[in-house]
Amino acid sequence: MANGVSVIHSDPDILSGIPVFVGTRVPARTLLDYIEGGHTLDDFLDDFPTVSREQARQALEELGDNYP
Repeated sequence: MANGVSVIHSDPDILSGIPVFVGTRVPARTLLDYIEGGHTLDDFLDDFPTVSREQARQALEELGDNYP
């Protein structure tokens, strides 16, 4: 977390508690699926414009610690 605040959160009222990007309903796992599928960060951002580039970069850092 670059600034000490996570860009991913879980709320039982949003997608049944699936971790999403703050301020969106975009599951954080979707970013990993894109990257693992060979897509670029730009592909993801084009398809999910409610997620900022900074959020995506920070999420990759955060998720990188939790996913091999």
